[in-house]
Amino acid sequence: RLGERGNALGSLIRVLFYVCDSACCDQLSLHHTTPQDTGLYYDRYLREVIEVLETDPHFREKLQTANSEDIKNGRLSKELDLVGHHVRTRLDELKRQEVSRLRMLLKAKLDSTNTQSLQMDHASLLKQFEHLDPHNQNTFEAKDLELLITTATKDLENYDAERHEEFKRYEMLKEHERREYLKGLDQEKREREEKRLQELKDRHRQHPKVNAPGSVAQLREVWEETDGLDPQEFNPKTFFKLHDTNEDGVLDEQELEALFTKELEKVYDAKNEEDDMMEMEEERLRMREHVMKNVDANKDRLVTLEEFLKSTEKKEFSNPKEWETLETRPVYTEEELQRFEVELLDREEELKRKAENLRQQQELLKERGKALEAQRKEYQQVDAIPPRPRPLIRSRHRTCLHTLSAARTHTHTHNLH
Repeated sequence: RLGERGNALGSLIRVLFYVCDSACCDQLSLHHTTPQDTGLYYDRYLREVIEVLETDPHFREKLQTANSEDIKNGRLSKELDLVGHHVRTRLDELKRQEVSRLRMLLKAKLDSTNTQSLQMDHASLLKQFEHLDPHNQNTFEAKDLELLITTATKDLENYDAERHEEFKRYEMLKEHERREYLKGLDQEKREREEKRLQELKDRHRQHPKVNAPGSVAQLREVWEETDGLDPQEFNPKTFFKLHDTNEDGVLDEQELEALFTKELEKVYDAKNEEDDMMEMEEERLRMREHVMKNVDANKDRLVTLEEFLKSTEKKEFSNPKEWETLETRPVYTEEELQRFEVELLDREEELKRKAENLRQQQELLKERGKALEAQRKEYQQVDAIPPRPRPLIRSRHRTCLHTLSAARTHTHTHNLH
């Protein structure tokens, strides 16, 4: 998930919506052949809507001339009334497909919680999804486009906070498992293992100084070791163009994060037991946040050449504060860890209850299976009973009738005489 959503809002504005300057619009098809997944649960719907809208020349022109604020605020939705009929028809179809998908998700959720859904009110349940208008489930209107854009913008802007919380839970789970592991050892083994783990921590802390991301020292290091250029000839404008890998005139979040690889290699090595690669990715994202905070003036999560050059004029560029790596600052408190462990215990109990419920259902199904098998065998035994000798009964019947008929004839003849 960290990798999928790393491009965040920049992915929404530049990759999904293909906002570009006039210099790159002619080569647009080369830049968005395989846009990165945003990680949103409605990512496919978002992409398909934008792809359909871009087939309309009028909307495409408005999209190319719009700024990031126009896009994020949903002002482009007003242009929907001017698109062609075939585009509106395709958008209507996409919305109906999305509503159908959401209904299936709701039904699956209700089924998994054993909720009775015979009288399910889809219109009410669909209100929990903010990226479309639940009151109109058949046609795609301007309100749908506005909701889609503003919701995607909001969700992606909340990504960083969600990512920090996810990483914190990862670290607490790791510490919880460490403590549980040590509890299961005898005193001698526990002391030996605690010593070994502490040695790993100390070894991880022994690394070269990490330059502050975005500082002149950090960029010069990339210029020299990655680009193979003379550090004394460092030129910010040339550096920007070298690392604008897709030549679209901006540095997006992925291009920025690629600049931090050399710094991260000072601290993390996948071959070392003491180095956690999840922590390395968290460190990379912290570095990206730091640079964006200091460089991205309009907060669109894209760094223009003008913004980049202005940042090199700041005092922090030449004399930054020392960068604090993850091991120097706690990710969570002891109180947070205790609450997390209580949550884990509650979840474990819930899983046990569900497992017991499933076991009981399995036993019930076994009993029903046995009853059905016994019934099947009973039917087979009935079918195996040989039929009564019907031909013999028919022969006897004919004999009796013949005798009775003969007797009646004899009596009638006697009466005549």
